[in-house]
Amino acid sequence: MSARPRLVALLVAVATFTAVLLPTASAHPVPRVPKTTVLDGVRLQQTKLRLDRGDHRLRRTLQQLTTRADTWLDKGPWTVVDKPRPAPSGDVHDYLSQAPYWWPSQPGTTDNPWGCPYVQRDGERNPEVDTGTDRQDVEKVFDSTYDLSLAWYYTGERKYAEKAASVLRTWFLDPATRMNPHLNHAQFIPCKYDGRAIGIIDFSQSFTSVLDAIAILNTGAPGWTRQDRSAMHSWNVDFRDWLANSAFGKEEGAAKNNHGTFYDMQLAALAHATGDRALTRRIVLDARARRIDAQIAADGSQPEELARTRSWHYSTFALVAYARLAAVGRHVGVNLWSYQGPGGQSLFKAVDYLLPAASGAAPWPHPDLEFRRYAATDVVHAAADAGNSEARAVVARLEPPPGGDLWELRPAAEQLDSIAG
Repeated sequence: MSARPRLVALLVAVATFTAVLLPTASAHPVPRVPKTTVLDGVRLQQTKLRLDRGDHRLRRTLQQLTTRADTWLDKGPWTVVDKPRPAPSGDVHDYLSQAPYWWPSQPGTTDNPWGCPYVQRDGERNPEVDTGTDRQDVEKVFDSTYDLSLAWYYTGERKYAEKAASVLRTWFLDPATRMNPHLNHAQFIPCKYDGRAIGIIDFSQSFTSVLDAIAILNTGAPGWTRQDRSAMHSWNVDFRDWLANSAFGKEEGAAKNNHGTFYDMQLAALAHATGDRALTRRIVLDARARRIDAQIAADGSQPEELARTRSWHYSTFALVAYARLAAVGRHVGVNLWSYQGPGGQSLFKAVDYLLPAASGAAPWPHPDLEFRRYAATDVVHAAADAGNSEARAVVARLEPPPGGDLWELRPAAEQLDSIAG
C-alpha cells in the first residue's frame, strides 16, 4: 500500500475511534458561560454539561423547571400601559403599584370613591393592590423571563428563548409599551401619597433575576438580537442611575431593615451588570458594617424582622437579600459569608437561627400569621454552599417549595413563599 492510502486509512480509523469514545463531543457543543450577576455562570455551564451527559437526577429536576416554563408559553407578554388608569403623573408608561397593607377606613361613596383615609394593617394584604396596578404583571415578567431563559439554556429549545425575548421587549423596550426606568409611583396610597420610596422593593425582590435572564439570553439565544441587548443595557443604566441618585433611592437606601438590604442588593447587581465595578465593590463592602453589624444580633436573630407580624417570612426574606448580595460580592472579591462583626454578627449565624424551624426539628418561637417552613429552603442551601456545616447537615430535611426544589438548576436564593409587600 502506498503512503497516501495508508494515511487516509489511518485518518478514517482515528475519526471512527473518536466518534465511538467521545459521542457527546459532537452531539453537545460546550455551552457558553453566561455573564450572570447573582447566579454563578460557570456553575450553570457545568450543570448544563452534566445534563448533556445524561445525569438522570438532574433531568428529573429539569422536568420540574420546564413544566414551569411551559406554563408561560401561552401567557403574556405583559405591558405597563395596560392598567385601567395611569399613575398619578398621567403617563401610562410609568409603573404603578399600591401599598399592600393599607386599607380604606370608610365605605366608598360618590364623593369618596376610595374610602379615604387609608389606614395601615400590617401583614394583612389588601386585595385592591392586585387590580388596577402593574404589580401582578411585573411579577409575571420577572418570573417568566427567569424560568424561560433557564429552560432555553438547559434544553436548547428555541420556543423558550423566543418567548422570554418577547416578554422583555414588550415590557422594557418597545416604544409603544415600554416602562419608564423609574419607580416614582410604586406603592402609592390613595388620597395620601403618589408614590413612596418603600415601593422600590417591588423591583428589589426579583428584578435581579431579570438581569440574570438577560445574561443567559446574551449567550446566543434565538430571538434576542444585538439591538435588544444594547437597548436593555441602556435601560438598566438609566434605572441604576435613578436608584443611585433619586430622592426615593436615597431614602430607601437609608432604611434599617430588609428594605435597605434589598436596595443595596439591587443597586450592586445593576452596577455589576452595567459594568460599574467600583460602585459594586463599594456597596458590598459597606454592607458589612451598615447591614450585618446593624441588623443582625449576636445570636443571629434579626430584631427588625422579628418585630413584624410575619416574623418568619421577614426573617427568611431579609436573608434572601443578604444571600443574593453575597453572590454579587464574589465578582468584586468580597466574601460576605465569611464576615464577622464586632459582636459576632454574621450571615451564617442568621441562617443558623432559622435552622431548627427550617429543618422541622422545632417550632418557630415567634408569632407569624402564616408560617411556611419552605420559605427558608433557599437561604439554607446558599449557606450550605458557602461552607456552613450546620446548614449542610440539614439540607436533606428541608421542605421543598411548591413546584419542587430547583436549587441545582438555579442556585440563587429566592423568596419562596407567596407573601408580598
